[in-house]
Amino acid sequence: MKVCIVGAGSIGAVLGAKLAATGHDVCLIARGAHLEAIRARGLRLVDHVGGRGGTYALAASSEPADFGAQDLVVIALKAHAIAAMLPRLRAMIGAHTTVVPAINGLPWWYFHREGGPHDGMRVRALDPDGTMFADLDCRHIVGCVVHVAAEVRAPGEVHHTGGRRLILGEPDHSRSARLETVCAALDGAGFEAVASTDIRQDVWTKLLGNLSFNPVAALTGYLMNRICADEDVLDVIRALMREGMAVAEHYGHALQMTIEQRIDLARRIGAAKISMLQDLELRRPLELAAVVGAVIELADLAGLPVPATRLVHALTLARARALGIA
Repeated sequence: MKVCIVGAGSIGAVLGAKLAATGHDVCLIARGAHLEAIRARGLRLVDHVGGRGGTYALAASSEPADFGAQDLVVIALKAHAIAAMLPRLRAMIGAHTTVVPAINGLPWWYFHREGGPHDGMRVRALDPDGTMFADLDCRHIVGCVVHVAAEVRAPGEVHHTGGRRLILGEPDHSRSARLETVCAALDGAGFEAVASTDIRQDVWTKLLGNLSFNPVAALTGYLMNRICADEDVLDVIRALMREGMAVAEHYGHALQMTIEQRIDLARRIGAAKISMLQDLELRRPLELAAVVGAVIELADLAGLPVPATRLVHALTLARARALGIA
């Protein structure tokens, strides 16, 4: 396939390198020193998981218009950067292009072909002006939940540090030919691609952890193991999870684990620095709208009280504003 990775940072670069290693025609959208290093020396993948390391000479640009229509476009940007990018992708989107947003949090397309009473509604926290729906026809989208860890440790050098699981699903719950094609390509590249018939359930399962651990890490500066060792902080995590689970259940996605089971999963990660804390320390905008704000919006729509989530959201947003990153 012709594949473009839009946002060739940590996750995007790993996807691009491994797809290229298995024969796909891959191009990258990147920026800054990372882009210049890829152009000069290729993209170096150090693989701590699947053994597919190497250096790959890939076409790379900051401008999507430099590349023509693609079979597959993977959006691996931070959630808040997607809206500005979507109109720039038009040259890449042909009649049969599949677009896979490999992103954190609640996706902007959440209610597209959802089939319930809110079918087609936009989430204002993510798409306040409706531009995202206007700039990309959602019929191109296949949803994705990422369970892969990676880091860009130097310009042009990415490390695949953990996880291989990618869950993909059609917004309308179908098992389409394009879904099978994308999963087969990712499987062939060394990932564990799972075709889901309820991708929103998978979104909520991951979001429950992001909703709770991410803002708490940003507020406390704690690594994951320290959060899990502090019972007072864990009580905050539990409150956030209870509220998130109630919202998920209201929208038809009761989570198939207890709060303590979800915390036990987090304990297995060890002394990891959670992404929102990484962004805060690097003075980069936080993914608060997709990870927390959108959940509050859905709670309001359902008439559900989420006081702990509102409190933590307000404090994290204030912290970001104080640092000039909100």
